Amino acid sequence: METQASLRGVRLSAQKGRLVADQIRGLPVDKALNVLAFSPKKGAGIIKKVLESAIANAEHNDGADIDELKVKTIYVEKGMVLKRFTARAKGRGNRITKPTCHIFLTVGN
Repeated sequence: METQASLRGVRLSAQKGRLVADQIRGLPVDKALNVLAFSPKKGAGIIKKVLESAIANAEHNDGADIDELKVKTIYVEKGMVLKRFTARAKGRGNRITKPTCHIFLTVGN
């Protein structure tokens, strides 16, 4: 039995999100939540909310026992890039890219 949760269009680069996702892949959910709670990275708080959502989905929709759940799969895909401009000297402009990502998480026994 596997239960999924996803979050799309997060204002976080996929590269930085993957650093956090690699830390919790395969861990039991209680240890994964502990790792995310004490991580200083921005992506840790975002992925923690997705993990809590997957746990709630497993408990409510599938009637799973929370103590037996593990993080089966977690992957972070690149999303669209918001493109902005900032003024520079002599009438020029520089592009600012604001990357987004999609987070997909599966928990199971």
